Amino acid sequence: MNDLCTMKKNIAEGDFDAALKRLYTEKELDEQRARYLSLAQTFETVYGEDRAVSFYSAPGRTEVCGNHTDHNKGCVLAAGINLDAIACASANDENIVRLKSVEYPKTDIIDLSVLTPVAEETERSASLIRGVAARFVQLGYKVGGFDCVTTNKVIAGSGLSSSAAFEVLVGTIFNYMYNDGKISAVEIAQIAQYAENVFFGKPCGLMDQMACSVGGFVQIDFADTNNPVITPVAFDFSSCAHALVITDTRASHADLTDEYAAIRKEMESVAAVFGKSCLRETDEKEVMANMALVREKCGERACLRAMHFYNDNRRVEKEATALRNGDFNTFKQLVIESGNSSYMYNQNVFVKIKDAGQPVSLALALSDSVLNGKGAWRVHGGGFAGTIQAFVPEELLDTYIATLESVYGEGACHVLSIRAIGGTEVK
Repeated sequence: MNDLCTMKKNIAEGDFDAALKRLYTEKELDEQRARYLSLAQTFETVYGEDRAVSFYSAPGRTEVCGNHTDHNKGCVLAAGINLDAIACASANDENIVRLKSVEYPKTDIIDLSVLTPVAEETERSASLIRGVAARFVQLGYKVGGFDCVTTNKVIAGSGLSSSAAFEVLVGTIFNYMYNDGKISAVEIAQIAQYAENVFFGKPCGLMDQMACSVGGFVQIDFADTNNPVITPVAFDFSSCAHALVITDTRASHADLTDEYAAIRKEMESVAAVFGKSCLRETDEKEVMANMALVREKCGERACLRAMHFYNDNRRVEKEATALRNGDFNTFKQLVIESGNSSYMYNQNVFVKIKDAGQPVSLALALSDSVLNGKGAWRVHGGGFAGTIQAFVPEELLDTYIATLESVYGEGACHVLSIRAIGGTEVK
């Protein structure tokens, strides 16, 4: 830790640039320098200047392959991105966490002597802080009080996991401030998931937290959900002359809970025909050989969704292998195949309700028109509404953005890159 005055001086004079370059590209450096300096100044306003402080960062994530496979113990390829949540924090000896987010007026105040769920905190950020601390203690790690301010550039509602980035950020602070950074990125992700499941009240999977915590491209096998197999995929995204573009179609996710739930329910209904709880436990050949029975018991859409699961599960390994081999063209073709499978088999691109609209479908069609033969595109995340993902050659980037934003409005496209480092102290 450095005293706050020294830290601000180091940032302003460029002495903190080496730490920033670990996480951000040269093009982002001026923006990030100003961002960190602003956060330090906010810390001073909230808590005073006579403090020793450190910075921490956790990235958002993008799902690359394995669309709706994780909840049936499948495989996923995800990646950390350059949008992140950051904190300026200072330890205190009060056993209390005070967390002020720049984006919200209220300061969360968590007394760490209470490490059980608090009813009025359910679905609030305070529950995540308390949940992370509780899991640290349950696992035999140390926790302690700190005062901090945070800011989060991971776009809420974009499918880039702003909440997972926040959870991992809190875990990262406890890790480095009180445990010498010895807790692995994988365990920090599991701790974050526990906080969201048990304290926040959302039964999420582990993909979001794992990608945010580990960083880079990461292949995750959920066959054993308690001990997922995490395999980093070495690939220098900056070398491929493409941008990752997430386009927000600005469609509402309201009233889609049943649509999301139906995917898991229908996949599991197919597994139940064969006495299993999820598709990963079934024999694909047996399922395919008995498709008439599956159709009779579960319906045709469930049959199609099961086929999507098997194919996208295999596709994760193929995409990871292509990246490891530096074969970006094959990778892009597999991204398109995954997107087509989500569209035709998993059927999570639009809602089949009269007048519901098809904003994601149109965004994919426009992407096909601009990028055909050169880039790749697919639905992003849960689907039905929201965002799409595209890998866009740099020479087509301006055309692509202009085309999509002419329909969805200025600022709908977010140009991202893959960040190699997950949750970390910035130093």
